[in-house]
Amino acid sequence: MSNRQIPIIDFSKIDDPEASASVAKQISEVCREHGFFYVAGHGVSTELQKRIETLSHAFFALPEEEKMQIAMRKAGRAWRGYFAVNDELTSGKPDKKEGIYFGLELGKDDLRVKAGLPLHGANLFPEHPEHFKETVLEYIAAVTQVGHKVMRGISLSLNLPADYFYQKYNQDPLILFRIFHYPPQPVNTSDWGVGEHTDYGLLTILLQDAVGGLQVKSRGEWIAAPPIENTFICNIGDMLDKMTGGIYRSTPHRVLNTSGKGRLSFPLFFDPGFDTVIERIENIPQNNTTTVPRWDNADVHQFGGTYGEYLLNKIGKVFPGLKDEVL
Repeated sequence: MSNRQIPIIDFSKIDDPEASASVAKQISEVCREHGFFYVAGHGVSTELQKRIETLSHAFFALPEEEKMQIAMRKAGRAWRGYFAVNDELTSGKPDKKEGIYFGLELGKDDLRVKAGLPLHGANLFPEHPEHFKETVLEYIAAVTQVGHKVMRGISLSLNLPADYFYQKYNQDPLILFRIFHYPPQPVNTSDWGVGEHTDYGLLTILLQDAVGGLQVKSRGEWIAAPPIENTFICNIGDMLDKMTGGIYRSTPHRVLNTSGKGRLSFPLFFDPGFDTVIERIENIPQNNTTTVPRWDNADVHQFGGTYGEYLLNKIGKVFPGLKDEVL
């Protein structure tokens, strides 16, 4: 494991004309070097962060049969709800984690729901613990604003107008939120909580508990990405890699929980609208660096179409049985 460290960037002044250039320079450097960075100055209260962690611990401590009351198959095409350990696959191998899938809360009258658009609809919430629903929806709303803030910074880091991504891709972003629980494993385990992978969309905004276990592959070396209090860790997804022609690369990462304790993580995926066509950004320099083979030997730059098409192809491999059942 490399001793290199992932930088912390303070986003509190990203909208300050006098300070934003310095922040944008930091973003540019870290996106080219790591594809991962810690976000400080994000504006999400520590009280909300602690509350969602406490309630999530309470949920995952429930008996399995109670958690299965909100099993993913019950949400149909909305793709929401609970899955058990070993149900989710990464590169065909079961993950050593359980979790709940959430998204924006959309009612039956929403046009996207009426049209049967996959990944759009109502969430499934458990009866217990109390106030879980309200906390999850409050958290999604707060961290979505962090996504807009970070994407303004990424726009500026590419010498684009601050609202470039908002105007083209994120006026109606696809927001997918997960709560993952990695059960305790032996301290000397070699079973990955989740194996090497990249994320699919624009940006992942991750809150970790104090346990740790996240590792990032930067320039061929694995780097630890430990939790830092009151920060989120963000990483670039495949679509930003494609849009920038590989200047900003989606970085492989994985989780190995050797703590002997349970681990919680809270990734929110801030992605392009489902029906938006993904295009290469014009007027930014071409990437002249050597192409590094991806973990899956795929080439995101060969993809053409909407983000929804890309995403559905990917998630079908994560839950193949569920895909056949509900999509």
